[in-house]
Amino acid sequence: MIRIALALAFILSATAGAGQTMRMAVTTSFQNSGLATVLLPEIEADTQLEIQMLVVGTGQALRLGAAGDVDAVLVHAPAAEAQQVGAGHATHRREIMYNDFVILGPKSDPAGVATATTASQAFAALAAARTPFASRGDDSGTHKAELAIWASTGAMPQGRWYVETGAGMGATLNTAVGLGAYVMADRASWLNFGNKADFEILFEGDPPLNNQYSFLPTNPARHPHIDAAAAKAVEDWLVGPKGQAMIGAYRVNGVQVFFPNATAP
Repeated sequence: MIRIALALAFILSATAGAGQTMRMAVTTSFQNSGLATVLLPEIEADTQLEIQMLVVGTGQALRLGAAGDVDAVLVHAPAAEAQQVGAGHATHRREIMYNDFVILGPKSDPAGVATATTASQAFAALAAARTPFASRGDDSGTHKAELAIWASTGAMPQGRWYVETGAGMGATLNTAVGLGAYVMADRASWLNFGNKADFEILFEGDPPLNNQYSFLPTNPARHPHIDAAAAKAVEDWLVGPKGQAMIGAYRVNGVQVFFPNATAP
């Protein structure tokens, strides 16, 4: 059974006096990357909103949107997002930025992942070697992307070597390092992660590892109580000049980890 950790990560209150709150569900990778800490105070200051940010996996974030428990979601699973809009739970999907996933493991690389030329080959090597692999196993955007790559190999992983944590990116990285297991993570979370031990990036750069983030406002026709105006204000900020510039300027250890690519509504 997948364990979903639903946590109110933090409530920034720089403009709490404005009295209007916007509830937004975001992915754990958005928080772990450090980008949320940079953007949210500026969003609050410019929109005069107080942002309540629920940090969960993408699957749980979309369910919160579908239930009307949040005004919008910021997630990274395009196929699931399209279903959310198609089912009428969100008014639209707005691309905001992208980064990428990387495959990590011990420098010794016992499965030979570094010699692969595609992500599918890298995962096939892992399955053949049956070396430990730590999966989030939590229906997050990272988990969905990982499963898509496994599916491309023609053999879904199973057995004791495949460890599902049911947890967020930071906890899963800690598990991987503790077990000496391979793991797939978004680059920003990895660079911002402090317990790297002898781990390093062993594979990167294949198109299936692209990681698009999008903003989906909850549909007020389904849930009249949600604050559609507040969701629009946050969306406009994210796709506006200041938001896109700040996303592009954000660095982790001197490395640009997010690339703004806002689209028309």
